[in-house]
Amino acid sequence: MPRLILLNKPYGVLPQFTDEHGRPTLADHVPVKGVYAAGRLDRDSEGLLALSDDGTLIARIASPKHKLPKTYWVQVEGVPTEEALQRLRDGVTLNDGPTLPTEVHRMEEPDGLWPRDPPVRYRAAIPTSWIALTLREGRNRQVRRMTAAVGFPTLRLIRWSIGDWTLDGLAPGQWREVAVPGRDSPKTPPVRAKTPLGNTKAKRPRSQGNRI
Repeated sequence: MPRLILLNKPYGVLPQFTDEHGRPTLADHVPVKGVYAAGRLDRDSEGLLALSDDGTLIARIASPKHKLPKTYWVQVEGVPTEEALQRLRDGVTLNDGPTLPTEVHRMEEPDGLWPRDPPVRYRAAIPTSWIALTLREGRNRQVRRMTAAVGFPTLRLIRWSIGDWTLDGLAPGQWREVAVPGRDSPKTPPVRAKTPLGNTKAKRPRSQGNRI
């Protein structure tokens, strides 16, 4: 029976199980043999990562052609204007072409958000703010490039959801097994990593302004 695991990947962890340079990997948090990440979540990004031992399921989750929405909580430098948010909604042109339209709205900092280790480097004279951004495509470092293109660089990036799966109830380094869509595989409670990096549940943010 195929397995599907949801992990809250901590900052600084590579989205793979081995690394010749000895950096932290998924093996430090998920002691399950034969599963692989469905897509990537960069080392300097945090949040939801799906893993499975089923190649078809991995492709369905990871491939942009299936348009599975992925929502990110993004802390940016500065306070985006409505014009900047609309540019993101309409799609911006990057060096590899224009992006698809996105869903973007302002949000408050998520309730109970765990501290990042190491912390974000702030500049005293420049405020920071949060947006939620939903993509249906996947390019290398796309969110970071999009916010930079409209003048608001990303400081912290957390993937909140993949399709209907969310981070809810998962602290950094925790994982749980969930039912594969269309199958009767059992759900399991969260499993804490060998070295947990937090114990705070992530909650849905309170949005501000319009949402597409």
